[in-house]
Amino acid sequence: MTQSEYIVGVDGGGTKTRAVIAKMDGVILAEHVGGPSNLQISGVEKTVLTIIQLIRECCETVKCEFSQLAAVGCGLAGVGRAADQQRMELGLREFASVQHITFQKIIIVSDARIALEGAFKGGPGIILIAGTGSIAFGKNAKGEIHRVGGWGRYLDDEGSGYFIGKSALAAVGHYLDGFGPQTTLVQDLSSTFGLKDQAAIIDAVYKNNFDIASVAPLVMHGAEKKDKVCKEIVDRAIVALSKYVNVLSKRMSPPTTKKKIEPLRLVFVGGLIAHDTILARSLKRYVGKNISQVNVVAPLASPAQGAVLLALNNL
Repeated sequence: MTQSEYIVGVDGGGTKTRAVIAKMDGVILAEHVGGPSNLQISGVEKTVLTIIQLIRECCETVKCEFSQLAAVGCGLAGVGRAADQQRMELGLREFASVQHITFQKIIIVSDARIALEGAFKGGPGIILIAGTGSIAFGKNAKGEIHRVGGWGRYLDDEGSGYFIGKSALAAVGHYLDGFGPQTTLVQDLSSTFGLKDQAAIIDAVYKNNFDIASVAPLVMHGAEKKDKVCKEIVDRAIVALSKYVNVLSKRMSPPTTKKKIEPLRLVFVGGLIAHDTILARSLKRYVGKNISQVNVVAPLASPAQGAVLLALNNL
């Protein structure tokens, strides 16, 4: 029997998928990037093809066979439910069987779960995710997982790109109707997306599946330029996202004792706050001022490395 020598970790999102291959001690040897792998958008077949191709590229780089993989850990967008995780594992195994590939162990979890594992290298802490959607995950010292948010754009996702984009479109609509304040969003929406009037906006949103979250960068830009409407939208997002952190930190904190409790580590994840944006900077200040039981820190490792750690822990 071929000796198991490697672990593959996969971080799959709505726009791209990142795969890394590591030795059994967790040291990363190679990384490859491919197309999207959101189950709810791409479907099982396309997602499987993306993942298999990336695993193949990883193996080719280190010159190993599929049989030498002790495990493949996948954190994918759109697989938060157990039923979807099972669908993905079945799809991977069925495709692999047709290709005469055998996987020893496959672990399928959400992309948020591997981001949490990577952020603290398996240790305790909280991640706040703000991208197209929003959610917060926490892991305590006992290894117990907690979450707040993640109800989706129709029910929640406060502070997310969708939330910000929808607020921006509403503000433009109010201005065009004659009762909302002037805002740079009117001109920016027209010049960036060609949405200059009510008819164009309604057609885009209700007929052409316009990506509402794609408007969020315009709001960030406007807020940087001191546009009052944009600043108010960003401020609402800050309050909404901080609620997630506050609730989760209280849930994870031990009962009050006389001993001094170390603050929980908090990592920002997602396109809106993982980088140097006005939302990220303002949110960090707000959390620091209002939520004493957490400290905002940089992640210790990437989500793909988190997938490797999760796979190693499940051997």
